[in-house]
Amino acid sequence: MTGSTLPEPVKLGDRVTYDVPAERVARATLTRSETGNLQDVHLLYQLDAAYRRAAADDSISVFVLAAEGQDFSMGHDVDGLFSTDGMDQVTLEGGLGLGGVEGDMAWENEVFLQLHWRWRNFPKPSIAAVQGRVFAGGLMIMWPTDLIVASEDARFADPVTAFGMSAVELFMHPWEFGARRAKELLLTGDVLTAAEAKEIGMVSRVAPRADLESVTLALAERIATRPTAGLKMAKRAVNQTLEFQGQWNALQAAFSLHTLGHANNRIVNNGSYIDPAGFPLVADIWELPQTDS
Repeated sequence: MTGSTLPEPVKLGDRVTYDVPAERVARATLTRSETGNLQDVHLLYQLDAAYRRAAADDSISVFVLAAEGQDFSMGHDVDGLFSTDGMDQVTLEGGLGLGGVEGDMAWENEVFLQLHWRWRNFPKPSIAAVQGRVFAGGLMIMWPTDLIVASEDARFADPVTAFGMSAVELFMHPWEFGARRAKELLLTGDVLTAAEAKEIGMVSRVAPRADLESVTLALAERIATRPTAGLKMAKRAVNQTLEFQGQWNALQAAFSLHTLGHANNRIVNNGSYIDPAGFPLVADIWELPQTDS
């Protein structure tokens, strides 16, 4: 395959486009820029389809995750998150249609914990190219990748303690931030800049916004020149080391606390999954309308 014969981009639905921008490099691009790439279930399942497509293609060595627009992803689309019309379950989780906490936990386990953990275990090197705001659920789709290239204007935050929740569903915070910084960022809801994220090791490289794509593709192409067997084993060795440290068990335990947070909110906030009082606390970073209440 040469540069003149690279396949045309393919839409995997109306929220994700799949293309091969360079030899041996596949790319999934979030295309919901009008919403800041907020994630509903359709976006997440379409992204999963991109991962599955790249995994099955032996001509692909590296996978890139990118996004159109000003922001990589501002998190979960609370209004559209629970609509699964037309989407098929992809894990063996049962009980998605049940009521109460049992159904809530089953649904979130499928869509967030198991789906995102599968992306973390994608057998080929993966790189996220992120810009603008990467908040809450945005972190969750970025963290499963192996390397992160951020634009200079990128900002990162998980401010969901404002809504009576412990953290987002994929609790990689202690590994990505370090334990002490993770506590500070969760307890305050503070925003981390791209430079700060690189300093603590979460971000691999920082590039000017205009150069984000070219810097990311150059890194992907460099990696793609190496034998696939070596790349696969190197990635697996690092991931297995994290698992020996208890990462998977910790994620499952933290997910249970996350579910407890939803259950508590439903009791004390008239059935709401999150505490509505949190919106004024995050209005500045999400640019929400200011209210007098």
